[in-house]
Amino acid sequence: MGKILRSWSGMRKYLEQEMLADSLHGRIRYNCTTYVGMDGCHIFEVYIDNKLVKQFSWETVNTYFVENGYKKNSNHFGIGEYWDEFWALMDSFPMQARQEYTDNEFCKSLENYRNQSIQDSIQSENPLEKMFAVLDRRVGKRRLGKLKETMEEQSKWLQQFYRLRLSAENIEELEADCTVAAVGNKKYDQCDFSG
Repeated sequence: MGKILRSWSGMRKYLEQEMLADSLHGRIRYNCTTYVGMDGCHIFEVYIDNKLVKQFSWETVNTYFVENGYKKNSNHFGIGEYWDEFWALMDSFPMQARQEYTDNEFCKSLENYRNQSIQDSIQSENPLEKMFAVLDRRVGKRRLGKLKETMEEQSKWLQQFYRLRLSAENIEELEADCTVAAVGNKKYDQCDFSG
């Protein structure tokens, strides 16, 4: 994770408590797993309402390349064949052109998010920086209302974070798969975060 990001427990506290919008407290959870023998690689995970919605690892990116037909040889029999085109594909498909990201990209995006203005994170071409920003307590309802206009332009996985935040802040939703049910004077959001 590097010295910049310090300990994972500190980063988790920063993301889940210090910077997370009040309306999302207890709904967003981050996890980091390191397996022995992975040469310092991590698997970062984001949960919404205790449901895993996104993973960040070398494996998820390589699986994305295989499943989407980007690898010429998808019949891999060994570890060498499985990883053989990975670096060339990483060079060919920058973050903005993919739906999956590595643990290093997660860490670098988190570092950028922490060291730039919230406005820069919201306007970033980096989808991970945007994810952190959409969940950030510094983004108010007015800015969220403006973000709603560009939500459909975002990746499907990122849209679910937009929808969650809009719903949590009781801002009208455009999509039918995230509705708000009223019970008495309280509103409860009912969103499908399986996408």
